[in-house]
Amino acid sequence: MEVVEIDAKDLHYRELNEKIHKVIEENSDLKKIILKNVLGQRFIANGLRKKDLTIEIYGTPGGDLGMFMSGPTIYVYGNCEFAPGNTMDDGRIIIYGNSGDVTAHSMRGGKVFVRGDVGYRSGIHMKAYKDKVPVLVIGGTAKDFLGEYMAGGKIIVLNIDEKGNDLGKIKGRMIGTGIHGGVIYIRGNIDKKQLGVAADIKEFTDEDLKNIEEDVKDFCKYFNLEDKFDDLLYSKWTKIAPISKRPFGKLYTPDLF
Repeated sequence: MEVVEIDAKDLHYRELNEKIHKVIEENSDLKKIILKNVLGQRFIANGLRKKDLTIEIYGTPGGDLGMFMSGPTIYVYGNCEFAPGNTMDDGRIIIYGNSGDVTAHSMRGGKVFVRGDVGYRSGIHMKAYKDKVPVLVIGGTAKDFLGEYMAGGKIIVLNIDEKGNDLGKIKGRMIGTGIHGGVIYIRGNIDKKQLGVAADIKEFTDEDLKNIEEDVKDFCKYFNLEDKFDDLLYSKWTKIAPISKRPFGKLYTPDLF
């Protein structure tokens, strides 16, 4: 069976996740799982490693969607609670609404696309290793402490409303607090006073434009905004990156050099 539909109404999160793992084990040719009536169930797709699997979620999944996931693609036709993509290793999560706090927490691979806004401390502790470069693309805005203690990866904030129009001045504060790796790209102007400790505004170059092009294109494809691609890509961008790879080094060890 290539497609399985599960009605999650009134299911405890453990029961729902047991059903998901069971249908995967019992159907070697499974390509898609459709979850209907999801309402707050946590840990959906936790640890799944089936790369050719698509999961469609209708409703609002609970916290830690796709935690430790490595491979599948998840479409969420609604909003998400906190921490989708937590410590995700590979795969994609595409959210057609808003997402809660700590979206992409400690993400170490794969990509998360959010059509709307994200909550506080999104992108916290994101990290990269060799060819594993996690990506978080946010269509709307982010609350304070975006990219806090970021060690690697890429965050892109498009700053647009549901119709693809500019939202105006970005209000987030303490952006990149403690950042020591990776990069944050925000479409529009950022004042230095909005940055957190260890973050700095760097020159946005042609190389940076190439670095975000594919991800902006994918975002536009997922959310039917292809006609907005050029306007979004060729905009004013602010690049935020670390001042140092060890911004707090002198607080913990003596400077011996």
